[in-house]
Amino acid sequence: MLVGAGQITAREPDDARTPIDLIAEAARAAAADCGVAGVLGQVRSLSCLNILAPAYPDAPASLARRLGIDPGERFYTPIGGNMGQWLVGYYARRIASGELDCALIAGGEALATQMRGRSAGLSRVIDTASGEGPRLLGDERAPTNRTEQGHGLDLPIQIYPLFEQALRARYGHDPVAHRQMLGELYARFSAVAASNPQAWRRESLSAADIAERTPKNRMVGAPYTKHLNALIAVDQAAALVMMSAAKARQLGIDPERWVYPLAAASAHERWFVSERADLSRSPAITACGRRLLAAAGLAIDEIDHLDLYSCFPSAVQIARDALGIAAHDPRPLTVTGGLAFHGGPGNNYCTHAIAEVMARIRADRSATGLVSGVGWYMSKHSLGLYGGHPPSGGWQPVDTAGLQAEIDAGPGVDVVEQAEGTGRIETYTVMHDRTDRPVQGIVLGRLRDGRRFVANTPADQDLLAAMTTEEFLDQPGRVHHDGRRNLFTPQP
Repeated sequence: MLVGAGQITAREPDDARTPIDLIAEAARAAAADCGVAGVLGQVRSLSCLNILAPAYPDAPASLARRLGIDPGERFYTPIGGNMGQWLVGYYARRIASGELDCALIAGGEALATQMRGRSAGLSRVIDTASGEGPRLLGDERAPTNRTEQGHGLDLPIQIYPLFEQALRARYGHDPVAHRQMLGELYARFSAVAASNPQAWRRESLSAADIAERTPKNRMVGAPYTKHLNALIAVDQAAALVMMSAAKARQLGIDPERWVYPLAAASAHERWFVSERADLSRSPAITACGRRLLAAAGLAIDEIDHLDLYSCFPSAVQIARDALGIAAHDPRPLTVTGGLAFHGGPGNNYCTHAIAEVMARIRADRSATGLVSGVGWYMSKHSLGLYGGHPPSGGWQPVDTAGLQAEIDAGPGVDVVEQAEGTGRIETYTVMHDRTDRPVQGIVLGRLRDGRRFVANTPADQDLLAAMTTEEFLDQPGRVHHDGRRNLFTPQP
């Protein structure tokens, strides 16, 4: 079970602050939250989530030294916003099997400090103590292929808008109605953040504040304005302590503080975005959700608290649809305010969400909660269910191999690297610079024979401006390869 949680949100500027400072503070808070002394000295396995900046030669070792402990096992994770939840499932399995009796999960970022301190020349390497290097847990494959990279698909801000336009096509929305819906969706997230003391951005924004393009809310990757993107310039950390029941009893931890993982499931999509048959759906979340709920003996409508990973609105909607949650379900889809308002501290957001779910379950032992995490480009998924009472059949690990085989057997799509001929736009985005000027059109389309292509559009300002605001889904045109990349020119 989970017996301790700690969260740190450090808003006051401090140019000496480092991620390890924040993570160590969160770890101490999680240990104190257990309600007894000496918990950190009981940790036998420590996992530190991937830190985006600065670089550490061995972040888990740095954290252990800062805490003054020698846990025996030290792990680090690859990039992935799913990894906080993934680690809970990993440790639950090991604790349930008797391999381990106490573990610490911790992560955080000081990106607000790093970004503010660029001109001051802050060091990129904070802790240069030598070591063997961290042991990695998790999937560390490269997230994109050569074709995607060659057309500007390298970053989340370039790829998640493609999912959004694919959702708009499935929902049958015109661009104006869809932007309004996005504003309404995220206004509900903003309202949760406004009441969360740990949230970075606590002013409550309206749907219009979020969705309308203004000088203070520029377009990033159409149709996403700045407020629809994850907020990464934050100084935040969170940590969790997990134990066996025997260890918690031995230490005298009050059972009212125990929160039980009921079930967990993890899987990945067909790995590269351009090879997925339907960019508006997640077969992996669908399969994970079905197995997860069956293992816990619960229906999705019976879950009291939800936190769906919210790096961008498309991630929320895809997960909501995959789990069978109605579009107008009255339950908030976040317990924190989400990555756009609570803040997205690199790979560690899920740890904050789990800590918030723990607080709600401690306040109502009959409550249940679900947390989902996403890595890379809707690529890696981890889901967990939590409750105030142990699962009736004990911890039941989901058959990961069988789950992944089911997903891998689903449909894919053939991708043409060098495309020639006529086709139609399947989904698209227009990237904007920091002055709100459109600079690049990115298209995923289908040739007449059904094969998919990835392309850029001509760098025509009138075309890019029109694609930002007008309807270009299913627009016909011609695509050709210019020796370096595919170029798609829409034709009325």
